[in-house]
Formats: sequence, C-alpha cells, structure tokens
Amino acid sequence: MADLFRRFRPLRATQELRDRNADVRLGPEDLILPLFVVEGKGVDEPISSLKGVSHLSIDRLVEAAKVARDSGVTKVLLFGVPEASQKHPQAQAAVSDDALVSRAVAELKNRLSGLTVMTDVCVCAYTDHGHCGLLRGQMVDNDATLPVLAAMAASHARAGADYVAPSAMMDGQVLAIRERLEQEHLHAKVMGYSAKYASKLYGPFRDAAGSAPGHGDRKSYQMDYRTRLQGVEEVRADLEEGADAVMVKPATFYLDMIERVKAAFPEAPLAAYHTSGEYMMVVHGADHGLFDYQDGLMENLYAIRRAGADWIITYGAVEAAKVLR
Repeated sequence: MADLFRRFRPLRATQELRDRNADVRLGPEDLILPLFVVEGKGVDEPISSLKGVSHLSIDRLVEAAKVARDSGVTKVLLFGVPEASQKHPQAQAAVSDDALVSRAVAELKNRLSGLTVMTDVCVCAYTDHGHCGLLRGQMVDNDATLPVLAAMAASHARAGADYVAPSAMMDGQVLAIRERLEQEHLHAKVMGYSAKYASKLYGPFRDAAGSAPGHGDRKSYQMDYRTRLQGVEEVRADLEEGADAVMVKPATFYLDMIERVKAAFPEAPLAAYHTSGEYMMVVHGADHGLFDYQDGLMENLYAIRRAGADWIITYGAVEAAKVLR
C-alpha cells in the first residue's frame, strides 16, 4: 500500500525542514509602514481604533521611521492629518509647499538615509466634507479634482518624496500627476492605488485620518466589490497613464485580485494594502485569545505575498520585520 501514494509529511517534520522547503519568501524590505503625521511637537498620541498606531508630530515621526528603518523596514507611507481649522472645500492645506506632509517628507529625507518615503495623495482628510474629490453640489467632480491632486503630488515631490501615491480613485489621476511632475522636472515615481475597492475595512483608518465622508459614501468612485475584470482594467489604465507601481486594496479579502493583477502585469511592481480593518481583525482575534498575534499577522502577510504582491503595506510592519530577521 505504501507504494500507492506519495509522502509529503517528511517535508515538514521539523522546523528546519519546513524552513528549507518554504518556497514563498518575504523580507523586511518588502514591507511598507503607514504613518500618520499631525501638527505640533512631541506628539505621540495612540489611536484608540487602531491599536499600536499613533498620531505623530514630525519630530516623533522621524523617531518612528528610524525604528522602522533599523528593523529593516526601509519604506514608509505618509498620511497627513490636518487640524479641523485647516479643512476647506477646496483642500487648500493639501497643496502648498508648507503643507504638513511636505514638511514631514523634507525632515525625513534630511534626517534619515536609506529610507524610501512614499506619500498618500488624496484630499479626503483636507476637505470639510470628507470626500476624495472636490464637490459640485453633492457630487464629486472628477475633472476639477485632478489639478488639486497634481498640485499636492508636486508639493510632496519638491520636498523629496520618492513615490507619490494617488488614492482618490479619480479617473485620470495618474496621468494628471505624471504630467505635472514632468512639467516641473520632478523625479518622484507614481504608485497608483489602482484597484481600490469600496470597503468597510477602512473604518479604523478613517477614524485615524479624520477622513470619513460627511454625507453619502464613496461607491461612485471606489470599486464595487462584486467586480474583478474592472480591477484589472483599472490597473492597465494606470500603467498606460505612467504609473511606476500599482496597488490592490484591501489585500487579504482580495487575494484573487492580487493574483489576477500580477498574472496580467508581471513586470509591474505590485503593492497590496493590508488595511486597518484587516489588521485589526488580527489584533482583536489575538486579544480574545483565539490565536497568537504574531502567528496571525505572519499568516496574513504570507498569504498576500503568496498571491503575488511585491510590497505589502501593513501597520504590523515593524513587528513582522522582527520575526523575519
């Protein structure tokens, strides 16, 4: 009978054998740490809905980025959280060279070597209505938003950002930013939030960024979760418009899309965003004794990697790096 079947158990009999036969590789350099920057000095304020994550003033942001870099996580993604008084229908605080994120980028590039600085480009946190584009009446005006996103990206690039990452899901956003960067001879690369779905998994992030829409929802510009072919075409459009890297968001709920996108565009660097909701599912499960936090986090990240992601954006990047190293 023994000759009638193959034996796989010997391949995983010990930890050494399991490590030797693992064919999916993940390293700290494949992880991207999201960071939330606020005005002030000496601010390190924990975010109650996003355990282990804080609002950081620029000085504390530099410290957190250094910890990440020293752990092997060499990429960070910045989100600006402006004060309520800075919110405006036209998102004016997002576009100046004195913008919060631009100042944070400049400080990071001046203080830390070997760090790739990425910036989120969206106006949701900077508008008084919380939508990702400027409004005409109650509707988001796609084409009126494009110059604002381009100006915001250019501000970040002038400060030294290595990547600008438009997340507003406006049609033509990558092209508008690419043209503005080329016009100003700026060398930042563009990472599109290309296949970004309208998801309930963004709840803790919206609380952290103060970016929940004041009315309605984002289903008219973020993708319907019942679609898959459209996601591949969104990625194709971003690449045709000049994106240097693309993204699928969320990640663990959309592993099929990560696999589809990587199969369709194998040469394009592909990021996947392990969203705040997905991350907090791991945290809450561990807090309730359902599994070990570290094991749950790593299983999530390896699933995303296994599906085809080159980079993984995760709030657990530093903790994961300690395991990987």
